Amino acid sequence: MPPPFSVGEYNNRAAKVRAVMKQQGLDALMIGNPDNINWLTGYDAWSFYTPQMMLIDLNDNGIYWFGREMDAGAAKFTTYLSEKQVIGYPEDLVQRPDEHPSLYISNWMKKSGYAGYTIGLETDSYFTSPRSLKNLQSSLNNVKWLEADQLVNWVRVVKSKAELSMMRQAAAIADIAMKTAYEGTMVGVRQCDLMADIVASQIKGTKDFGGDMPALHPLILAGDAASTAHPLWNDDRLKSEQTIAFELGGCRKRYNVGLARTVHLGRSKPKKLNETSKAVSEGMHAVMNKLKAEVTTGEVHKAWQKVLDRYGLEKKSRIGYSIGVGYAPDWGEQTLSFRAHEKTIVPEDAVVHIILGMWMDGWGMELSETIHVKRQSSSRLSKFSQEVQLIIE
Repeated sequence: MPPPFSVGEYNNRAAKVRAVMKQQGLDALMIGNPDNINWLTGYDAWSFYTPQMMLIDLNDNGIYWFGREMDAGAAKFTTYLSEKQVIGYPEDLVQRPDEHPSLYISNWMKKSGYAGYTIGLETDSYFTSPRSLKNLQSSLNNVKWLEADQLVNWVRVVKSKAELSMMRQAAAIADIAMKTAYEGTMVGVRQCDLMADIVASQIKGTKDFGGDMPALHPLILAGDAASTAHPLWNDDRLKSEQTIAFELGGCRKRYNVGLARTVHLGRSKPKKLNETSKAVSEGMHAVMNKLKAEVTTGEVHKAWQKVLDRYGLEKKSRIGYSIGVGYAPDWGEQTLSFRAHEKTIVPEDAVVHIILGMWMDGWGMELSETIHVKRQSSSRLSKFSQEVQLIIE
């Protein structure tokens, strides 16, 4: 099983990261985010439950993966890294109170000539513990450490043609998952049973390519849980006259595409649902009309807010973010955020997830699109209908 992209694709990514490192005066960069490790090299395994890091320096072959010895083998078939670039720490260092793998990593760095370097460090990652950071910094006390959070994340924002192609495949899987959700929505069906079918469809993918488990587990907003944003399923049965929102996704080679849609289970759609869905549909249209390269995220949000103001509605949270490679618990890239007063410029070939969720008193609805930002326009990756579906019981 070869890596998902060519050697040249990964070399281009490393070159872009090194260019930013030079601008920031860094000799090397320590990465703890598995999203960024995957993006740089293709490394893919469920290995980040123990300390795992990657070091990139300014030399062409200066990329090194550090992780549990048991997981080092995954590099052979998911990356182009040589044996010398894959450093597995001994198994007896796993989950011990008296020793820590980060000390093994720092000792390797000392022996390999990184003393005296200026090294950037990801300090705000879900996967790099305070103990890891403390050990690295105290053991390599002659290194100048600089915070370098989101350095790689921001380089990832602009997608290559190969990445866009991969995300279109992920979108096709997302459409299949949503179709499964619609077809399985019936009075009396347990949420957990419906979710089991949805997850199966996410992993099966299409007849031409399979899927991965998305970084965000599929969500269902039904009953009392529909009034909040991220509820997990339970074993309650779907009921007549419920408005049900699904926030799902497709994932292909760790590239995520989000998709949210809403259905109503009953004889007719309630007046409030019709009114709210009309506002949300107009809002999505306004957002996509505004969204193109070189606009700010705040300007895009303003287009949405104008529609809400006209309908007398309110949504306090942001309406979107950049999306791409991701492992649980988050498929966002932690870079672009679409909210009021933001001045961040959206670049060409960014891919963003615009999610217009409205969580009301006792019910809610959602509509989202994963969108490719182009020079003068934008296009959604999904082909699934945006209409709120009425499922007659």
